[in-house]
Amino acid sequence: MLNVLTARADKPHADGKILQSVADGVGTITFNNPAKRNAMSLDMWEGLGAALAELRDDPAVRVVILVGAGDKAFVSGADISQFEQNRHNAEASEEYSRRSAASHALLANYPKPTIACIRGFCLGGGMQVAMMSDIRIAAANSQFGIPAAKLGIAYGYDGLKNLVSLVGPSWARLLMYTGMRIDSAEALRIGLVDRVVPDADLWSATLDIARTISGNAPLAIKAAKITIAQALKDPDQRDMDAIKAIGTACMDSEDFREGRRAFMEKRKPRFTGR
Repeated sequence: MLNVLTARADKPHADGKILQSVADGVGTITFNNPAKRNAMSLDMWEGLGAALAELRDDPAVRVVILVGAGDKAFVSGADISQFEQNRHNAEASEEYSRRSAASHALLANYPKPTIACIRGFCLGGGMQVAMMSDIRIAAANSQFGIPAAKLGIAYGYDGLKNLVSLVGPSWARLLMYTGMRIDSAEALRIGLVDRVVPDADLWSATLDIARTISGNAPLAIKAAKITIAQALKDPDQRDMDAIKAIGTACMDSEDFREGRRAFMEKRKPRFTGR
């Protein structure tokens, strides 16, 4: 996996610990710190933000895959070796959170579909990345957990909100209180991941989904993403005008006309996002 992904990468961030590439409408961001099982350092969080921003602004990119280098981990959590310097008390932790917050917010509110391609360990901060992604595809050998209680760390509100929304409050409590790890089968059963595939098929299965998304109408996908995000909010916080606006844009788009023509002509549509 590492050699294949490294060969695809065309732009490094964070001294090469974050790799960014584009092929056939699919952007890929690789967490490239395999010696530490892709544990996230502060510079990697900032590099992730830079890569996300560039792929967001690239009109050729219609979907983004997030993947870990090597075969041991997606992201095994935060880089504990940095804690003495960056997170040794409340004030330092607040500064760490402030500097990484922009990347968190960018991924959580990303305008394009995102897919977490998960192999091996997905722990702590890795769970944050996966839960903020739209879709989670896991290899059968993956392990999931949030060991905050074993480290004396308060897991943040946004991470816990995402966890509760995926698995419900009871499983969120069990995972958080015990710091336990669960395997892919359990993660699938409780709704933490969306699909589990054999280890050898993970990348091809993820890429198939990404390419399918890339070939569909971007405005229709944007409409679905906006509407689902609003549906998850409390009723008094929903932006119904945004839902109506993107719906109107879809119905007035050239893509809608192209979709109708392609259906009548029994051919594959060629969507442009306009």
